[in-house]
Amino acid sequence: MEAKFALVIVLVCVAVQVALYAPQTEAAITCNQLQSGLAPCLGFLQGRALVPQCCAGVRSMANAARSPLDRRTACQCLQSAAKTFKGINFGNVAALPAKCGVTLPFKISPTTDCSRVG
Repeated sequence: MEAKFALVIVLVCVAVQVALYAPQTEAAITCNQLQSGLAPCLGFLQGRALVPQCCAGVRSMANAARSPLDRRTACQCLQSAAKTFKGINFGNVAALPAKCGVTLPFKISPTTDCSRVG
């Protein structure tokens, strides 16, 4: 269960980064929402095949994370999970946006400075 949470958080960060183009001022997304929406991506982050539900979740979470605060929140969730859990394939994390047809303005990484995510 903990590994699933960590992998979902990694995907959350990906989705949040996608939403950089739609600024707002209110935080409307939580770590729990991100985890739920990106749960189908767990297998891909562990090296298995990408399932369509994963990309649907990535797009949905990106649309939900519209404000800078939402994106920072998601990034921070990712950072916490990445520090706690091992076994995440960060190559797959970095590849996920492109695999799902989403373009991001920067590379997704566990070393992303969440305070600079806007």
